[in-house]
Amino acid sequence: MPTTTDDALAQAVRTALAGVQDPEIRRPITELGMVRSVVADDAGTVTVGIDLTTPGCPLKDTLTRDVTAAARAVDGVADVVVDLGVMTAEQRADLRRQLRGTDAEPVIPFAQPTSLTKVIAVASGKGGVGKSSVTANLAAALAAQGQRVGVVDADIYGFSIPRMLGTTRPPTKVDDMLLPPVAHDVKVVSIGMFVPPGQPVVWRGPMLHRALQQFLADVFWGDLDVLLLDLPPGTGDIAISVAQLLPGSQILVVTTPQDAAAEVAERAGAVAVQTRQRIVGVLENMSWLEQPDGSRLEVFGSGGGQRVADNLTRLTGAPVPLLAQVPLDVRLREAGDGGAPVVLTDPGSPAAVALHEVARGLAAQPRGLAGRPLGLSVAQR
Repeated sequence: MPTTTDDALAQAVRTALAGVQDPEIRRPITELGMVRSVVADDAGTVTVGIDLTTPGCPLKDTLTRDVTAAARAVDGVADVVVDLGVMTAEQRADLRRQLRGTDAEPVIPFAQPTSLTKVIAVASGKGGVGKSSVTANLAAALAAQGQRVGVVDADIYGFSIPRMLGTTRPPTKVDDMLLPPVAHDVKVVSIGMFVPPGQPVVWRGPMLHRALQQFLADVFWGDLDVLLLDLPPGTGDIAISVAQLLPGSQILVVTTPQDAAAEVAERAGAVAVQTRQRIVGVLENMSWLEQPDGSRLEVFGSGGGQRVADNLTRLTGAPVPLLAQVPLDVRLREAGDGGAPVVLTDPGSPAAVALHEVARGLAAQPRGLAGRPLGLSVAQR
């Protein structure tokens, strides 16, 4: 005897699926057109047809699990079968158009006057001051505080953000659009996701500029509250490209207390005078090592961060605060190597407390009015 269809149960399941989000796009799968069909029989078995964005979708198991859980939670459902398919070229085109809102060539959303995303470039004068560790932990801390966060690993030659955030999976490609992987609720993209382990990136300036442009325009970032860019050390091509591509971006300068590091950090901050970017503040990293008796061993000296802040204040004519002094902490290094930032694994540690405080301050800062329309019009007499 043929099995009849329970349309009411199928509709209830479809309604429940509105609560399932695509793990990469972070929008309901019903809204994205991924639910091909929902069929329920009189025995309570529900078959859900799901169309993936690409055949090799890396998160299909996660999507299957979430769909199954949402359907099973509906009264009357006895069993769930998830039938995975793949979007057609026309469906992918519709999805791309829906996400971008246009068929036009991709643009950098964060450079548009209407963008509300705070873009902060984390810079340093020299390597080895912990700039990438600061970036990864600030991103995770901001996300933990409820912010929608993205990170661009703009240190093309010395990329390390994927390891520190625990993701090496490349973005999912939907035609000419990339969906960034998500780690600790942070969307991440890095050249390290596209090259084999151990292979160096040997590019000149124009290639660096183009890579950064693609990371900003071709990646679907969605609605972000904060976008962090981990810049390479120094004042080279990438720093100039950031100023050109993201004229509304701000700079966070990372230094150590050491005089040699502080002097070079000032140069990195001084770029803001020429590029007309605002310096959001200075973060002094590796400020001291706490001893078992509670005393502090100032391994790299003291006062470098405050000197950088004071000198940049005089140079720019605007207040540049010292945002925090982050102590040397083995846990911070271990957590970064393990792909789980210390602000999440040990939020009570001194380094994590300082970084959480900086994140709260960054989240509370309003976006500037530079480049934004004010809605003014010429009065007619």
